[in-house]
Amino acid sequence: MKKSREIGKTAGAGTFEKGLTVLETIERAPHPLTLQEIAAESGIQRLAVYRLASVLEQRGYVRRGPDKRYRAVSRRRRLLLGYAGPHSGNTFRVDLASSLQRAAAAHEADLISLDNRPDDIKELMRSADTMIEARVDVAMFFQPVEALGHMMADRLSAAGLPFITIERPIQGGIYFGANNYLAGKLAGLRLGEHALEHWRGRFDAVVLIEGAHTSTNVNARLAGVLVGLRDEAGSVEESKIVHLHGNADREASRAAMLDLLRRLPRRSRLLVSGFNDISALGALDAVVSEGREAGVAIVGHNAMQESRVEIRKPASPFIASVAYFPERYGEKLLRIATALSAGDAVPPAGYTDHLVIDRNNVNALYPREAGGE
Repeated sequence: MKKSREIGKTAGAGTFEKGLTVLETIERAPHPLTLQEIAAESGIQRLAVYRLASVLEQRGYVRRGPDKRYRAVSRRRRLLLGYAGPHSGNTFRVDLASSLQRAAAAHEADLISLDNRPDDIKELMRSADTMIEARVDVAMFFQPVEALGHMMADRLSAAGLPFITIERPIQGGIYFGANNYLAGKLAGLRLGEHALEHWRGRFDAVVLIEGAHTSTNVNARLAGVLVGLRDEAGSVEESKIVHLHGNADREASRAAMLDLLRRLPRRSRLLVSGFNDISALGALDAVVSEGREAGVAIVGHNAMQESRVEIRKPASPFIASVAYFPERYGEKLLRIATALSAGDAVPPAGYTDHLVIDRNNVNALYPREAGGE
């Protein structure tokens, strides 16, 4: 009798271990699995996989979809998320990291938040390895230098981790961030309105301040500027379009704009769009130093606080900025991550809201900065 009990105990343990193997195989997979895929991955016979998966489904550990594929059901433990990206350097980075931390706390999710410099490859790879070793349910990252973002994505994909890329669309991941073409078009429309209202639609040049490390996606922002401007103010001759390289740096943008201003007649009327507020503020510095405010209109992107200060000044050539609301990113990212971890269908791209912030609405949107409560 004693021997039979031991045999029974061993057999039960074997079944239990196989059940855990099936469950872990389903949980680790980046997408729902068929019985055949589970069997191939786990090394357990297909019939045994079917029986074990059926028990797991009855107990609520997995779910079998209409396509006969199995996915894990979020249960018991809290969602574990990873985020890697620079936490400082500008208000967008600070607001993004803070919004994720708030959203994770509100949703009772655990968040591993990793601060890494955007141009440090070793630091970036350490962040990827940290998320892989922790086996986060979903990894998220914001990498301003797109080429390095592809390196991060490759490391996460090889480890089988689903991931969300923020502001830079990277193959293999779900994208969330700006609709750059639309944001650019909004900026162009606002510049066109200014030209029609103040200069009867006449201007001498459209200045687009770019950056060497920006992605093709962000450059779509500047292409949108031209489309919006043409929609509002009519055709724009190619000879009037000037491209400056500001390298996402205020001083570099100031120097590039200053050189341009000194080559153009003082009566020139210029419509300026930087691909972000830092570039636009650099252009503003040059315009003010040369006393050229009356003939320049500048629109930025991100609507950061320093830009909102300028927008409030009645005589400032910094007339508007397109808002991206990074302080709202966290809540939307948590929704996407939760769906992704549950194996639900998730659209390949999700976008933030965009709104032109100018003197007509800046105080209503940010009343505390204007002295409100």
